[in-house]
Amino acid sequence: MKEKNLIIVLSAPSGAGKTTLCKALLKKFPEILYSVSCTSRPPRKGEKNGRDYFFVSKEEFEKMIKNNEFIEWAKVHGYYYGTPLKNIETAKKLKRDIVLDIDVQGGRKIKKKFKDAVMIFISPPSIKVLKERLIKRGKDSLKEIEKRIRIAKLEMKEKIFYDYEIINDDLKEAKKKLFSIYIAEKCKIRRKDA
Repeated sequence: MKEKNLIIVLSAPSGAGKTTLCKALLKKFPEILYSVSCTSRPPRKGEKNGRDYFFVSKEEFEKMIKNNEFIEWAKVHGYYYGTPLKNIETAKKLKRDIVLDIDVQGGRKIKKKFKDAVMIFISPPSIKVLKERLIKRGKDSLKEIEKRIRIAKLEMKEKIFYDYEIINDDLKEAKKKLFSIYIAEKCKIRRKDA
C-alpha cells in the first residue's frame, strides 16, 4: 500500500499564529513541502522573496491570473494573494505532502478542487488577544490593525467549513494538536492506495 500525498490548508485571521505553527510543522516533518504563495503586497521587514512569498507587481499578478497560473487567488487587505498551480503539481510529482498557509477565501477554493484536503483553522483565544498580538507585532498602523480585526471577525465565521480548529492560546499545546492532526490524517485508511 502506498499513501496519497496530503494537501494541508492552514487558515487563520492575521495575528492568530498561523505562520508560526506552519513553520513548526515543517520543522517537525521536513518531508512536507511548503507552498510559497505569490502576493502583490510589498515585503515586510525581514521577508525574503521566494522564501516567505514570491513578491510580484499588481500587473504581473493580473497577468498570472489571465494565464491560469493559480490554483486559487484572492484579494485580501487590498493586495492579491495566490497559490501557484505548479506548487501542487510539484508535490504530486514528488509524492510529498504539501502545506498551504492561506486565507479563508483561498481555503474554500482549495476544498472545492481537492475534496481530500485537510482543512485546519487556527483561532486566537479571543478578539481582544488578537488585537494585543497585532499591536505587539508592530508591523501595522492602528488603522490597519482595526481593519484586520474587522476582517478577522468575518474570517472566524468561516471556520465551520474546516475539518479542525486549533485555538492558539498556548503555543506548545497548539503545536501538539497540529502534529497530532497530521499524524492521524496520514493513518487514515482512505488515504492508502492498494
